[in-house]
Amino acid sequence: LYANVYLTVFSKEKFLRKAGLEVKVDRTLYKLVPVKAVEDVAGSRGQALRQRREKYERKKLEVGDTVRSGDLIEVELSVESKNDYSYLVFEDWKAAGLEAVELRSGNSYGGGLSSFVEYRDEKVALFVRTLPRGRHNLSYRLRAEIPGRFSALPTRAEGMYAPELRGNSDEMKIVVQDQ
Repeated sequence: LYANVYLTVFSKEKFLRKAGLEVKVDRTLYKLVPVKAVEDVAGSRGQALRQRREKYERKKLEVGDTVRSGDLIEVELSVESKNDYSYLVFEDWKAAGLEAVELRSGNSYGGGLSSFVEYRDEKVALFVRTLPRGRHNLSYRLRAEIPGRFSALPTRAEGMYAPELRGNSDEMKIVVQDQ
């Protein structure tokens, strides 16, 4: 005699809250506002040249804030770990009106943490081989494209070979307006 049992659980909550014990993850979205910046650089013959530089001011987005189509958004995942862990995946679900700026998946390094990033249609997956104890940041950029009201499901943190190790961030709601 063989038997299978499947259980599916869903929530009707209006806003999903963060949870996690050993690994905690917080997601913060920033609107990147271009700032005019000029710097002096050396030319090919040693002459002094003034060159424009790409620079942005970060403005934190709260739940329900509005951005315009075409705006650049930086997603920062702040990961807090109580112990040293290895082989974790952070799946950050994108809001439907936002698309990743980078098109090619690959290795990424920033905030003291190395990861392999995969840009997918519905999410961005960040694979971390070693996660030392403490607080670390992972980030990537999105561009607002399609107007509307959107919800981004919480970022999920999971141990790839230890499924009991998990956590999630808060849900994010955002409004994209046409330019």
